[in-house]
Parts: sequence; C-alpha cells; structure tokens
Amino acid sequence: MTFEARYLDAGLNTDTRADDLLARMTLDEKIAQIGGVWGRSIAEAGSVLEEVAVRVLHNGVGHITRNSMLLAPAELARNNNAIQRWLEHRTRLKIPAIMHEEGCGGLMIRGATTFPMPIGLASTFEPDLAKRIGGVIARQMQAVGAHQVLAPVLDVVRDHRWGRVEETFGEDPMLAGRMGVAYIRGAQETERGPRIACTAKHFIAYSGGQGGLNWAPADFGHRALRDTFLPPFTAAIREAGVGSVMNAYQEIDGVPCGASRELLTGLLRDELGFEGTVVSDYDTLSSLHCYHNSAVDAQEAAKQAIKAGIDIELPELDLYNDALRKALAEGEIEIADIDGAVRRILRQKFSLGLFENRYVDEGTVGLAFGCAEFVELSREVAGKSLILLKNDGPLLPLDRKIGKIALIGPAANSARLVQGAYHYPSFYEFQFGGMPDFEGDTSRTTPPRDMVFALPAAASDLAYDKASNIERPSWDEHLPPTVSIFEGLRSVAPAEVEISYLPGCSIRGDERSGLQQAVDLAREADVAILCLGGRSGLARDCTDGEFNDRVDLKLMGLQEEMLRSVVATGTPVVLVLLNGRPLDLSWAAENVGSIVEAWLPGEQGGQAIAELLYGLVNPSGRLPVSLARSVGQMPLYYNRKPSAGRSQVFGDYTDQQASPLFPFGHGLSYSEFEFSNIEVKSESYAVGDDIQLWVDVRNVSSRDGDAIVQLYVTDPVGSVTRPVLELKAFSRVPVPARECRRVAFTLPAESFAFHGIDGALAVEPGALKLKIGESSEDIHEEVEVQLSGERRILAEYSAPAFTVEIEPVD
Repeated sequence: MTFEARYLDAGLNTDTRADDLLARMTLDEKIAQIGGVWGRSIAEAGSVLEEVAVRVLHNGVGHITRNSMLLAPAELARNNNAIQRWLEHRTRLKIPAIMHEEGCGGLMIRGATTFPMPIGLASTFEPDLAKRIGGVIARQMQAVGAHQVLAPVLDVVRDHRWGRVEETFGEDPMLAGRMGVAYIRGAQETERGPRIACTAKHFIAYSGGQGGLNWAPADFGHRALRDTFLPPFTAAIREAGVGSVMNAYQEIDGVPCGASRELLTGLLRDELGFEGTVVSDYDTLSSLHCYHNSAVDAQEAAKQAIKAGIDIELPELDLYNDALRKALAEGEIEIADIDGAVRRILRQKFSLGLFENRYVDEGTVGLAFGCAEFVELSREVAGKSLILLKNDGPLLPLDRKIGKIALIGPAANSARLVQGAYHYPSFYEFQFGGMPDFEGDTSRTTPPRDMVFALPAAASDLAYDKASNIERPSWDEHLPPTVSIFEGLRSVAPAEVEISYLPGCSIRGDERSGLQQAVDLAREADVAILCLGGRSGLARDCTDGEFNDRVDLKLMGLQEEMLRSVVATGTPVVLVLLNGRPLDLSWAAENVGSIVEAWLPGEQGGQAIAELLYGLVNPSGRLPVSLARSVGQMPLYYNRKPSAGRSQVFGDYTDQQASPLFPFGHGLSYSEFEFSNIEVKSESYAVGDDIQLWVDVRNVSSRDGDAIVQLYVTDPVGSVTRPVLELKAFSRVPVPARECRRVAFTLPAESFAFHGIDGALAVEPGALKLKIGESSEDIHEEVEVQLSGERRILAEYSAPAFTVEIEPVD
C-alpha cells in the first residue's frame, strides 16, 4: 500500500512516524499541538460550530479539554466524532486530537459509574480493585472517544486540612504506589498497546503545602522529596509505563513546579527516564506571572514553562501562543524547545493508535454504561473500603431483633453526600450552583422522591447565570443510580423493623429547628444511627474537595452538638461518617459505641453501609491515614522520624497526647485473627539479596473474614535518620472461620534503599526489624535480620514491588 505521507503508515514505528510528521509541520501547526481547546466551545448536537472551528482548529489541536460537560455518553461520542472528522478533512496534516477527561473516582461524565474516591479505594488495601476500576474507566472512555484520563493522583498526604486529601491514596508512599500502578495497568494495558493514557499527578509534593492550603509552598529537601513523594511516581513510570505526568501548582524552595527544569526535566526525565508527555495543570502557566510572580509577564512565563519541560498547556492554548512566539522571535527560546514538546505529543498520538482509530461506533456507546457488572464492582469496592473504627459491645452487626431504628443526620438519605469532588454530581453542582439535596431540609421525615432544586445561598455562580436563558438540565437525568443509606437500610433490614428518618440539621448551617426532633426520635429508638460528615465538591459552600481547605477538623455546623445530644439520651449510637478528609473524632471515640468511616463511597455506598451495619458485609477496610486527636497535630503521619511524634522532655503536648487517635492501618472486623510462626529464610542477607518472610494468619472466630496483613520494617540506624516504621508489603488474606493461611512475602533488596548522607540512593548494611501487624501500632510478630557487605548504590531509580503467596495450613 502506498501512503501519501510516511507518518500515515501504521507499519512504521512510532518514532519514525513522529519524526516524519514533525518535519512537515509549520510553526503554526506545531504551536497548535502544544495546547488545548475547550470542547464545549466548538461542537454541539453532533456538529462542529464552523465559525469557531475555523478560528481555533484550522492548524490542528493537541488536546480537546473536557468535551463531556453535561452531555449524555451518546451525545459526547457524536461530538467527539464530529471534531475528529473536521480535523481529518479540514486540516492539512489530518492530526487527530486527544480528548481528555477526569477520572479519579470513576470517569467524571454523565452516566458513568461512580466508585469510592481514592482515599476509600486505598482503604481496601487491595490493588486489584484499582486495576479493575481503571479497566472500567478505560472502557467507558473508549466508548465515547476519549483518550487521556487526568488520574491517578499520587500525592502523599501530610496535612488533613488540605481539601484534596480524598483524591489521594493516603499517607504512605508504598501504598500509594501500589494503588497507582494497578490503576494505570488496568486503564492502559492491552495486548496491542495502551488503550488510553493515564496522567500521574501532581509532580511533586503538592500535598505538602504550608498550613494545609492549596497551592501553598511546600518546604521539603532533597531526601524528603525523593524518599517520600517520589516513589509513587517512580513506580508509575518504571512499572506501569504511565503515559503522561501533570505538574503540581505549588513552589518548592522558591521555584514553582511548573517553572522548574530541575524537577520536570532533571528529576522526571533525566533521573526517572520518563519519556511521555508533561501536561500543565489547568492555568499553571498564567499562575507563574499572575500568582507566584516568578515571571514578569506572559512571555517570560511561557519561556519558563517550555524550558522547564511542560509539553502541553491546559486547559486551552494561551501563553503558548502569542507569548511563546514572541519569546522564540526574540531568541529567548529555541525551536528545538518547541519541537521536543511536539514530538512527544505526536508519539503519544501514534502510540494510542489515533491516526488509525479516530472514530467510535456511536451505535454501541450505551453498552459501556449502566452495566450490571460495573455497578456490582462499585458495590464491592465500597463494601471493602468501609472502616470499622470502633465497636464496643459489640454493637455491630445490628441484632435483627431490634425493632426501632432512628436514622438521623444530613447524610442519612442523601444521594449527593456519598459523592466526592471528582464525581460527576459535584461537577454538575459546580456548573449550575446547586443541586437537589435534602440534607438541609429539617422538616422531612420520609425519603424525598420528588426531587426539586434548592440553591444554597452561598452556591457558586461561576458557570450559571441566573439572569440568563441557560436551561438548567433535569437533575433526574444526571444523577447516577445512587443508593442512599436510608434506601440501603430499608432493603436489608427485616420488614418488621421501624426505621424513622430525620436530618436534624444541615452539614454546615445553623438552623436549629430540627435538632430537638432528632433527639426525641433517638430517645424512643432501640438504636440511633447518625450519618454525619461533610459535603465534598468544588463549590464554595462545600466543606471538602479542591479549593476547600480547613483550619479545623471537627464536624461542621450543628453536627457535633446533635451527636452529643443524641448520645446523652442513652440510646446506643452508631456513627457513620461520609467525608473527604480525616476528621477530629476525639469526643466520639470516647463516647460513641460504634464508628464507621465510609469516606465518599460513590453510587453504591448506601447499600454497602447498610450491609455492613446488618452484618452482610464483614468490615475489612483499614486506615490509609493516621487520624489526629486534634488539628494541632498537623502534619501527622505514622512513618515519622525518631525525634518526631514526641516532645522533649515530657513526650506529649501539655494539653493532649502526641499519638494519633487511630493509627495508620487500623480497622476492626467482625472476625478475629491471630498471627504466629513468623519466619525468615535466613537471619543474615547480603546487601543485594531479596528477603523472604512467612507468617501464619488464623481466623479464631466463627465467621469468615479478610485479614489485612501488614509488613513493616524498622531500620534502627542509618547514615541519615530513618523513619521509625515503614510499610513494605501488605496483603488482603481471606481466611474462612477456624482456618489458617500461610502468607509468604518476598521483599526486593531495593525495598530498603534510601538517600544517604551523600545524597545517593543506596542500600546500607546493618540490622532490619521486620514486623507483622494489623496496624502501624498493633504489631503481633517481629524478627530481626542483618544485611551484610558493602553499601550498595543503585545505578538508577527502581520501583521495588513485593510479591505475596498464600497457602492453606492444615
């Protein structure tokens, strides 16, 4: 077959095709590739808006930004096809666009399945679930013609005041890395190559801003960056081959990440060997001269970004247009700077097969949405993410003979509050300033089925002009098939159980009219289930999510007062939390019988919670973060240094203990497990040897359950100070009642590497303590081994992945 240009020949390799195409491009065509265009501005009803397209697409385009908006999947597919058709037939070089979407808690478009937000997914300690979720997201993206997902978030949590905690996999680098790798593999990998490109974000240390504030400076040195924040990205690049990386917004040591060649080229490309595209987080380039003041004007900001290594300006081409052209004309940058970015973008488009597969079958889009298997996966993940923090009595599971349940709280019957900031309902809310949600309606005693809109006074009006003629879409058409806690309880409770519901108060309001009714309802019940927490989203009236940082971690509004008043009635209380960040539960931990941390469990969260309360689900979630006793402990994390976590000389604070309220890895079960017979292959290893460890896990209860086996390592002495404890391996181990399982871990030698006194990444000789436990503080078994030989410097960054084998024991 003869091709009009070599780059159109799919038989050639990616580099050859990219080089051939690059050589044919004009400067205008190159500039078009290094930016995006908002999809909503150029297509509607399956047709391209010709006047707009001629203006913004005539030289092609790199990315189409969030074309989904409020479109149903079939509409989105038609619009994406229309744009690709225009690019193929109306541009000189026929270069297809990459359509990108969000997807950390499920694909963030109308009709897509919503899963637990990543903080809940991490609570499962089961990476395979992340892989399966990644696969669902990729399938739904492919169905509508999208190619790049702006996920996973690989930031390592340090401060719970930060609003984006829910998007992360928690405070441990290794856990975040395992979850991130699994998500990427599920989304990207096929036998024929990547089906979509994932985006590892935010590079780097975005989660460590001063005061827990978004975009605030992160003050970390060489070792902290590389030993704490870098490992998840290393794993994503070296193990999973992630297609793209997104920069962080904040500065480190005086240089914004988006302008840092040291980070985006030196560390990311030269040290880690990353060869994919670097996309800017939205409006990063303008922030350099409008927010950080590291650039005097747009031209200098564009120069800083392209020199640093940002390939694509998102959400739309702005500074990389006129400002970058001027920098080129004045000799501040070279054409090679632009060519390098364009070449990487073209390579990605070729590797994704976009030139050969521009279009999707509009007639089969629906097959990827509303699938029973996806809904069941959402329920499974939600069930495994739930963490039983406390269970005195035990109060849970509920006795099926209980006759009267008082279901109280703003989250008790809400389809909105089980959703996170990066679930589609939050995006809908952000666009239109509010959504139907009766969490603030204190008069209702039955679940609302005739939903209408109730706009909060403080709702965002960023995208909805009340005076305009924009028609607000029907909420019923946009809500995922969500199960509230009330609906879930009604479906699993015995038919004769009387379940009475009252919200009592709102999430953050001061309306008191419903408080006494709620307390009276609890007083007459056999058990009170209080469903409290936050409202996660992007609007200003939310409590959690991007843009919503906090100075306090207590329950907002009148929720804490209502909780205390209900407890004072003497009725047994179960507290269920729906929240995007860890909360201050110090009073509840002392006074409430049972506490369930549900995070933001998505559309099947209410069903999963109800099944846990009634014992149909055996709780197995574990904390991926340490829970503080108060906000004054921030930053707080288990893998602290020896001199942290205590005050010299008395240890605790003057007015409070310094230890966490609940430790990393904590979570209770309806089953009981015992750990024994810890063994290692040898008590002495060479510095370069892998280490093998075995331990028995026995279920001593009468109920089948999943043990979350956690393997920690303590390195007592190093050339630099070492964390008191580090998670090095873990496994979810199903153990039937009265049975035993033998768990074998293999830890690669590189697992014990850190950046020593000379700054080099190395494994040092000396003692290591290997510890098996059910949390970072609940250690059951321990063994010490010696690493002997010379210090081993690693030639390059590695992503050590432990392996696990599980066998039954007679």
